[in-house]
Amino acid sequence: MATLHVDVVSAEEQIFSGEAKFVALPGEQGELGILPKHTPFITRIKPGAVRIEKVDGGEEFVFVAGGILEVQPGTVTVLADTAIRGKDLDEAKAEAAKKQAEEAMKNAKSDIDFAAAQGEFAAMAAQIAALRKFRRK
Repeated sequence: MATLHVDVVSAEEQIFSGEAKFVALPGEQGELGILPKHTPFITRIKPGAVRIEKVDGGEEFVFVAGGILEVQPGTVTVLADTAIRGKDLDEAKAEAAKKQAEEAMKNAKSDIDFAAAQGEFAAMAAQIAALRKFRRK
């Protein structure tokens, strides 16, 4: 059976490194599914869940808050702005951060402040959605 080597890294640490059968994640133009021997490409990724189907049959979930994806025929590399293992996600913290971002959007004094708050709000909403998806598994 053909496999992929998958690396998910953030600025702080390596989150996942191992062999997988399949990887799914939120690309800039929509959901991406990657199998072994995929055509090479590079794209930006949106905040959301990276789902890795491991060779042993298990699954790994990682929340990413955006970044870059590089695909080679036998390798997938996710360079994330921020990455958090699914088991480490904290819904209460994410909800509080989402509320703060919502307040910041209401109180924004400029378009730049509003855009920054809007980006944070979208990232927290995606994190909460990823957490709920992880818990259903």
